[in-house]
Amino acid sequence: MSERGIKSALGHVGIPALMIAAFWIATLVGAHFVGLSVQALLSDTLRRAGMNSVLVLAMVPAIQSGTGPNFALPIGIVCGLFAMVCAIELDLMGPAWLFASILFSIPIAVVVGYLYGKLLNAVKGSEMTIATYAGFSATALMALAWLAIPFKNPKMGWLLGEGLRETIQLDGVGGAQILNNFLMFRIGRVAVPTGTFLVFGLLAFLIRLFFRSRTGIAISAGGINPKFAQATGIDVNRGRIWANVISTVLGAIGIIIYAQSYGFVQLYSAPLMMAFPAVAAILVGGATASRANILNVVVGVVLLQGLFTTALPVANEVFRGTDLSEIMRMMIQNGIILYALTQVKREA
Repeated sequence: MSERGIKSALGHVGIPALMIAAFWIATLVGAHFVGLSVQALLSDTLRRAGMNSVLVLAMVPAIQSGTGPNFALPIGIVCGLFAMVCAIELDLMGPAWLFASILFSIPIAVVVGYLYGKLLNAVKGSEMTIATYAGFSATALMALAWLAIPFKNPKMGWLLGEGLRETIQLDGVGGAQILNNFLMFRIGRVAVPTGTFLVFGLLAFLIRLFFRSRTGIAISAGGINPKFAQATGIDVNRGRIWANVISTVLGAIGIIIYAQSYGFVQLYSAPLMMAFPAVAAILVGGATASRANILNVVVGVVLLQGLFTTALPVANEVFRGTDLSEIMRMMIQNGIILYALTQVKREA
């Protein structure tokens, strides 16, 4: 590769991502020496990358519009959770449950995303702070809804009392691993969840097409320089609303993809912190607080999930008798976010 090609690759991905990639490779080598199965770790990395990919993709429209990483991702997530429990309430099974969940989630997320976009237009300059509290508030509000809405399906309710269970198993509706098992193939012992990657690829292609359209270009222009964009006749506020509607819809679809891969629907406080790994992943992939693309999503989700999947078991083996996994996960995840946010002013 020429010197110009190397510099171009560094510019798109970033030195921090290359450093994390090198560290991940080193941990894979370490896993072999401590007796862990490298193929099993790679298989788990692919599965976790697929299940998180659409949630990370939801960051792209928000970042491109200038509102920054979408820390209010739980707003979209609760829309997807509500759609899933509605599909279970209708006693749908298997692929019908999956398609109905996605279909139900889209109009709900469009309405909620529109209202959220209007909120962000009213608090310009404090988007990331307001987004975090908006996501927390939506999670708390829905925690009350899970208790109050009179769902009747016994697959979801408590044995005694009212309300929905905290964790709903998808085996009972035939919803677990539907996409993971679709066209799945193996390379040795490494399982590739083809269906999950195909869904992500389709959504990523649609997002790429959208940001090459006139509306998408206007949204990106408003995110880069809102004053200049307004001077050229672009409605920046409208573009910000559009972007956050799309981000919310992707968050709703993303949690459905996540849940079918995980095998459970988790309610109540489960969505509370789910924005942070998604934000960390896209920042690992080379995105900034103001620019992001599909390549950043792919690189980031593979590297971050690979690091979590590999480094944490290796650390637990090296320091046997301790459980460092959660501590290390929080340190890596929040350290990445902190580093990225310190670069915001330098970009401006």
